[in-house]
Amino acid sequence: MDFTFSEEQQAAAEAARAVFSGVSPDGVPSPVLSRGPVAEDFDRALWRRLAAADLLSLTVGTRHGGGGLGPIALCLVLREAGQVLARVPLLEAGATALALSTHGGAAGARILPALGRGELAVTVASNGRTGHDAAELSVAARPAAGEGRVFDGIQTAVPWAQSVDLIIVPACEADGRAVLGIVPRDHPGVALARQVSTNGEQYAEVRLDSVRLDGMQVITDEGAWPRLRALLTAGTCALALGVGTAACRMTSAYTSKREQFGFPLATFQAVAVQAADRYVDLRAMEATLWQAAWRLETGAGGALPAEADLAVAKVWASEGVRRAVQTAQHLHGGFGADTGYALHRYHAWAKQLELSLGPAAAHEEALGDLLAAHAPEG
Repeated sequence: MDFTFSEEQQAAAEAARAVFSGVSPDGVPSPVLSRGPVAEDFDRALWRRLAAADLLSLTVGTRHGGGGLGPIALCLVLREAGQVLARVPLLEAGATALALSTHGGAAGARILPALGRGELAVTVASNGRTGHDAAELSVAARPAAGEGRVFDGIQTAVPWAQSVDLIIVPACEADGRAVLGIVPRDHPGVALARQVSTNGEQYAEVRLDSVRLDGMQVITDEGAWPRLRALLTAGTCALALGVGTAACRMTSAYTSKREQFGFPLATFQAVAVQAADRYVDLRAMEATLWQAAWRLETGAGGALPAEADLAVAKVWASEGVRRAVQTAQHLHGGFGADTGYALHRYHAWAKQLELSLGPAAAHEEALGDLLAAHAPEG
């Protein structure tokens, strides 16, 4: 493995850093003080700046007018987004563009150019009916008269579903194969019920009642949904790394200036030990993320499938980001709970990311199954 980033990957991270430099985590009302969502829409101004910087086309295939970069570049950009709590469906758009560039066929080719230009916004229904079951099992797809499919089912906790143009919906056919539906938000038979996420963003329960999609709105490649789900998992780990990094940086700055008994808090051994533990967590989150992203990008083999590396990365991301914000709150004392200070927002985002696409326990179970399935005989 070589974790040295290419010039193109580094340029993507630098461009993202420049765009996100003007983003304030306090740009919307506090989730603690809002009865409903913190805003009715995602950050459209930021979305336009991302499009202008060619960051939305980063993972769109070159034949569709994009940059043709892979999972590592996407995760680098998402790490920067996590540090400022960027309120845009960048994870969903980037993962969708990357998956559809490879597996989307004509259906994907139709939307990829507009997606790369920022003219379309997409989200992905990846949480299933309850948040604990496989997303593709929550919606049934059956053949339609003529061409296409009819979709029936429920997906919960779909990010920004009321604001995007298209919702990517995994569904299961009678023979067990997974397909993806490209569902317009206002398509006949689609009903959205408002939900509010832990971090205060507007999510939705999406109900599909005999939603008929034509052949250009259905992706039947068997690799499309596993690839998209893997990219979403890696991207969630990257966002968690960004959130944890920012929280620890805030804590370092605070404990270096805040004094007790005439000395900065950072000089106390108990504080230094806790900070050191969180540093180890961040490095582990980073190493496991790049290992998983590298496997996804290169297709490199190993003793276990790439899903095992993703599971390890998500375990570290879930547990590491939780420990990072908990320690940050502890070392800030009462100031950390001040709603005029951004730390409580990072805590809310960390909890959302910890549970997104499954908590640590779910991925530990998946890793155990993979280990059992690939155990050497004898």
